[in-house]
Amino acid sequence: MKIKELWHRLGSPRWFFYYSGAWVRFFGVFALILLSVGFVWGLLFAPPDYQQGNSFRIFYVHLPAAILCQSLYLAMGVAGFILYVWRMKLADMLIAACLPLGMSLTVLALFTGAVWGKPTWGTWWEWDGRIVSTTVLLFLYIGIFAIREAISDSELRGKASGLVAMVGMINIPIIKYSVDWWTTLHQPATFTLTEKPAMPIEMWLPALVMVIGFYFFAAHNVLTRMRAEILRREANTAWVKRLEIETV
Repeated sequence: MKIKELWHRLGSPRWFFYYSGAWVRFFGVFALILLSVGFVWGLLFAPPDYQQGNSFRIFYVHLPAAILCQSLYLAMGVAGFILYVWRMKLADMLIAACLPLGMSLTVLALFTGAVWGKPTWGTWWEWDGRIVSTTVLLFLYIGIFAIREAISDSELRGKASGLVAMVGMINIPIIKYSVDWWTTLHQPATFTLTEKPAMPIEMWLPALVMVIGFYFFAAHNVLTRMRAEILRREANTAWVKRLEIETV
C-alpha cells in the first residue's frame, strides 16, 4: 500500500477505527508492564539522592508527567495544522482525545513539582521560567477546553480550538529551553541525545522506563478516546450500525 493511500485511509474514521483496535491492546499491555516495573524500581530499589534523600523519588512521576503534557499539546498543535490544511475530521477528534489527559498531566506535573520543591528549594512556588511557562501551558489547555465547551457548531469548534493549539505551540520550546535562557532553580534536561545523563544509571534508568511507560499509557488512552469519539460522531452511518449488530 502506498504512503499516500495509507494516509487517506487513516484519515477515514472507519478505517482508523479498524486499524487502531489492535494498537489499543498493544499499548495498554505494555503500558501496564512498563509502569509497574518503573514504579516499583524507582520507589523501592533506586538509590536515594545524596542531597535530597528519598524525597527525590517523586521525580519518577514528575518527570514523565512534565514530558507527556508537552508532547500531548504538541500533538494537538500538529492536529490543528492538519485540520486547517487537509480538513481531516480525525484531527479534531485527536484534539478532543488529547485534551483531558494533557490537562490532567499538566496539573500532576505542577503539583508534584510543588511537593518536590518544598523540601528541595524551601518553597511551593517560585517565579521560575519553567514553572511559569508550564502554568501557561495549563491555561492553554483550560482555554481550549472552554472553547470546545462554549461552541456548539462542530466545524467552528474544531477550527477555533485547532488555532489556539497551533498558536500555543510557541510555549513548548519556551518550557524546554527556559533552563538555558534564564536563571532557574531547575536542573538541565535529564535526557539528551548528545550527552550522557549526569545521574547514575541506577537512578535514571527507572526514570526512562517510566517515561516510556507514560508514552504507552498516553497512546492507549488517546486511541481509546478517539475510537469512542468516532462511534459517537459516526453513530448514524451504516458501518457503525452494522458494527453494533455484529457485537450484539
